[in-house]
Amino acid sequence: MKLASKLALALVGAAASMTALADPTGTWRTIDDKTGQPRSIVKISVEGGKYVGRVQQILNAPSNICTTCTGKYENKDLSGVAVFWGVSSEGGNKYGGGQIIDPKNGSTYSVSLTDNGSTLVVRGYKGVSMLGRNQTWQRQ
Repeated sequence: MKLASKLALALVGAAASMTALADPTGTWRTIDDKTGQPRSIVKISVEGGKYVGRVQQILNAPSNICTTCTGKYENKDLSGVAVFWGVSSEGGNKYGGGQIIDPKNGSTYSVSLTDNGSTLVVRGYKGVSMLGRNQTWQRQ
């Protein structure tokens, strides 16, 4: 095989393996964007053809009861609660089209995800993505 053919084959293989890595399913440690501290463990799965992230565990707390939440999650067990839902692949390592909730106050935002393999950039925003904020989650 000629060098150019081998190189082309290697590039196709590398691109295919990078695409395979861009799959947000699995378990992630959420990191608070303000404090930099781990907050929870979230499991991402596919439900009805869309990505959903559900709380598995609240970290640095005696239980999964949300004592700092207001509204419908106040003093509730967050185990199994969907923190984001309705997310679809937008190609490559980008995902969007869903919603994310801040259990602390019950506010819902649009969400986009960027899967970098070992980290997941989760962006919540109202209206325009530029007006949102990011959290970087770590794959477990």
